[in-house]
Parts: sequence; C-alpha cells; structure tokens
Amino acid sequence: MKKILLAWLLITAFSFAGGNVLYTLDFTKQKDGNAKAWLKSKGFKFMLDADQLSMKFQGGKLVIETSGEKAGMFGIEFSPNRYLKNIGLVKIVWGVNRFPKGADWAAGNNRLAIGALITLGTEKLSSGLPLGINAAPPFFGPFIGQKERIGKRYLGMLYKKGGRYYCVSNKNGGATVTTNFNISQKYRQEFKKTAPPVTAFAFQMNTKDTSGGAKAFIKSITFYSK
Repeated sequence: MKKILLAWLLITAFSFAGGNVLYTLDFTKQKDGNAKAWLKSKGFKFMLDADQLSMKFQGGKLVIETSGEKAGMFGIEFSPNRYLKNIGLVKIVWGVNRFPKGADWAAGNNRLAIGALITLGTEKLSSGLPLGINAAPPFFGPFIGQKERIGKRYLGMLYKKGGRYYCVSNKNGGATVTTNFNISQKYRQEFKKTAPPVTAFAFQMNTKDTSGGAKAFIKSITFYSK
C-alpha cells in the first residue's frame, strides 16, 4: 500500500508540474555576494533603474532591495531557436520581506516589491501610446501584492491590450511562496487561442510613488511544457 501511495504522489507531482522542464534557473546554490555580474554573464539585460537596485546572493536566495523610489527590470530574451514552445506553466519560488508603502493596484498605484513578466510570441500589440510607440507582444505579470486580491487579474496604465497582471500571494515577512502559474490556461482564457512560445521573461521591482523602499527574493524559476 505504501508503494502504491508513493507512486500516486509522484505521478500527481509530475502532472502538477506540467511536463518536461523547458528552462530552469536556480539561485539556491550560489555563493553569497554581489549578483549583478553573475546575472549579466547568464544573459540578463538590465533595464530602467535595475543597476541601481541592490542585488546579492544571500542564504540561497537572490535578494533584491532598494530604500528609494526605483523602477528596475532585469530579464532574458531568448533567441528564436530557444523559444519555449508548447508552454504549460511556470513555477517561481520567491517571497517578499518588505512591501513599498503606498502600493495599491485598486487605487491605480501599480507598484510592487517583486513581480515577473513573461512575454509570449512576437506579434506586437499597442502599448496605448500614439504612433505605435513601445508596442510589445502579449505578456503576463504574476506578482506578490500586499493589498491586492489573490487570483485577481489587473491591468496596468499601459499595455491594456496585451498586458495581464495577476496577484499570486499576499504573504510577507520573508515567507517563501511557491507560485505555479499556468501560462497556457491563462492565455486561452484571456486571448481565446493557443499560447505562442515564451520569448522572454524578466523580474521587476517598482517603488516609484511609494515610500520605505522594498525588499524581496527569488530562489528559482522553472518553465514546464504542457
């Protein structure tokens, strides 16, 4: 009976994971120290205020922190031959130590301690700015919020056609959160068609128009096929 139960648990865990691993990045084995050089060596591009954020490996985590008002993003853009096809879900192990004071998506202040951005396909949709400025492919933005409702879909000030943000947790105080975000399912719900390949992903911290700064961490990110 124990063997049958163990086999069932393993099968269930594999099914929940979604299938084969398409891409994974694990920060838990990194030695303590500044993380920026390592991230750049792995192909991460730093955008906006990312270079001004503190990023360090500490205790098996990539810890990101700022005491001021910063909006930073760092991510990887895959080459066409490395697009993540037949995408299922993404699993992110992460958490928040300190939320920025004043962040409130329902009130229109779309700021966050930590969030991911996952870009799908190459078809560019309007950003909401005139003349096609900053048009971009559809993307999902799972994030850990403080006041936001778990599971609720939010829209940003821009990218209303293609950008979809979801609060996946409200935990703080350094609690580790494991997020299993079903990209394929969400894409079909939002855009009524099969999800194209994942072409890029990024992490972001945004404390603009808030106070107290923010601190968060990431342990790993893994993309699975269906």
